[in-house]
Amino acid sequence: MKKSYWDTESLYEQPSASQIKRNAGETARKAKAKGTILHPVKVDGRRITHSWWSSAWCENLERYADYENRLERGRRYLRTGAVVDLQIAKGKVMAKVQGRKKTPYKVEIRISPVNENRMQHIMDVCGDQIDSLERLLEGDFPEELKEVFWEEGGLFPTPKEISFNCSCPDWALMCKHVAAVLYGIAVRFDEDPLLFFLLRGIDVDRFVQVTLENSVESMLANMDVVSDRIITSDDWEKLFGVL
Repeated sequence: MKKSYWDTESLYEQPSASQIKRNAGETARKAKAKGTILHPVKVDGRRITHSWWSSAWCENLERYADYENRLERGRRYLRTGAVVDLQIAKGKVMAKVQGRKKTPYKVEIRISPVNENRMQHIMDVCGDQIDSLERLLEGDFPEELKEVFWEEGGLFPTPKEISFNCSCPDWALMCKHVAAVLYGIAVRFDEDPLLFFLLRGIDVDRFVQVTLENSVESMLANMDVVSDRIITSDDWEKLFGVL
């Protein structure tokens, strides 16, 4: 039976997990023989995310209906070890994803940087909520601060701020290979939360420094404002019986 030009079903046929793993293993062997260093994404068990940063990244993706249809297939791909290389740079992710062919597909994802006005608003809201870089990276900060990071207009990107490209023949807006990389990014955040700020084009040290400096400046500007919380000399006499 002759095959029609428009019969593209076989192009998008879902390969088995064993086939992906075989192809991924062959890709790794070839790269090693050439002296090429790959950075594969490995998922242990069924759970992809473990930290607040990675979980919030996935939750942000999954709340957008535009991505809903392809994300589940991307999770399956990621768990089979299909993402054989993933590297994060400032505003960009470069990756290779194994499919039914022996040569992995090349995926590029770009994230728009946070504009100045939005960044200033976030720092103003954070105020004195950030008391250390260590707590910030551990995701151990007030619930209201988490909302500032995650809400629309926060630090997590909207669909309009995410663009992607894959070398596969799938014409869909988001193919399963791109979806696998998006989840692979979350795994990287588990390994190093600082990569989130790098991807968003933010110098995290300066972010914390400026936020703290603005908080101190605000406190100094209000030091002469009368408040019921300030203890006067008369109050000391009443409290401690000072004559």
